Amino acid sequence: MDMELKDVEQAATRLHDVIHPIPVTTSKTFSAMSGAELYLKFENQQKTGSFKVRGAYNKIAKLAETGELKSVVASSAGNHAQGVAYASAQLGIKATIVMPRSTPIAKVSATEGYGAEVVLYGDCYDDAYNKAMEIQKETGAVFIHPFNDWDVAAGQGTIALEILHDLPTTDIIVVPAGGGGLLAGVAFAAKQVNPRVKVIGVQAEGADAIVQSFKQKKLVSTEHISTIADGIAVKTPGDFTIPIINQYVDEMVTVSDDEIAAAILLLLERTKQVVEPSGATPLAAALNNKFDLKGKKVVCVMSGGNIDVSFIHRVVEKGLVTRGRQMRFKTIMLDVPGSLEKFSAIVSKCNANIIMVQHDRLHADLGLDEAIMHVAVEVSSYEVGMKMIQKLEKAGYKITLDS
Repeated sequence: MDMELKDVEQAATRLHDVIHPIPVTTSKTFSAMSGAELYLKFENQQKTGSFKVRGAYNKIAKLAETGELKSVVASSAGNHAQGVAYASAQLGIKATIVMPRSTPIAKVSATEGYGAEVVLYGDCYDDAYNKAMEIQKETGAVFIHPFNDWDVAAGQGTIALEILHDLPTTDIIVVPAGGGGLLAGVAFAAKQVNPRVKVIGVQAEGADAIVQSFKQKKLVSTEHISTIADGIAVKTPGDFTIPIINQYVDEMVTVSDDEIAAAILLLLERTKQVVEPSGATPLAAALNNKFDLKGKKVVCVMSGGNIDVSFIHRVVEKGLVTRGRQMRFKTIMLDVPGSLEKFSAIVSKCNANIIMVQHDRLHADLGLDEAIMHVAVEVSSYEVGMKMIQKLEKAGYKITLDS
């Protein structure tokens, strides 16, 4: 189909009184860390907690303009569900959202809270999708795809218009990519407004179908995905979005789960913002120099903030380990009174705090009076932690760091 900038501009008009205006924010801290003039677009502050409401609302509103739309159906375990539910409620359209039975209760409640009927079905997204297709055939409801649709992508592309309005001299826009709707929309819109602007797409190392598709210049699916960034954990990107990405995106990069976790922790500490793993990937890419950004004006799109509260502590802990603020190791010591006290005294003098100790007396290689100690400590920096390790080794402890 023919795509025009006016499609994105019309989407912006539809969204004008619906979504929160979120200005681009500068960050001196992240600018200093990256060597670029770094800005952040906090879509985690958006209605429903993510950018997804943009595409969902634009699609449903455009259909509703015909006066014939009665109901919609979608399948999602995350942000798309809430975006469709909210948009439908605002437009007075009946919405049915099919979610896997494993979906956290908080996400189900949030989706229902926006007025949608939730159907829990199957064990994964594919099961939910197939059920949604059944409902679509039975009821005649319109299926709202999370990414493989131009009207959805055009809605997401309004982010580019806002960025270039706030910062016309932007050099680079960095965008997360899963199915490709956000990246395709932003890249297309940005290039129409200013072809000089570079657009960088970011994926998790364990879910890199778009990176592979970009390299091979054709749609590529991955058999397995493994990442904490569930919002962009997509095996098969859109057959509509990939050609747009291949045409308008300048570069695709990947980041590790450790780098994502560290970025989430930094956002919590430095900006007091809760950003979900997928949303933190652009900052992770910028701070780890995954592309050439020195001296450039770079805008990172923080795409969402719907992270499960029960999951936050795991991400924070992973981020602490990645940044060297926590260290985990094991050592063998005598299993006699006073041994742990002697060990703890050395750790204390190094300004480290023991947060976990586990004894292992049953290992086959141990002597009768020995135990393996699994230890986790909190330190102020990686350098302080390594000095502690050196002092322990000088005192006779053989230290094996956990990877």
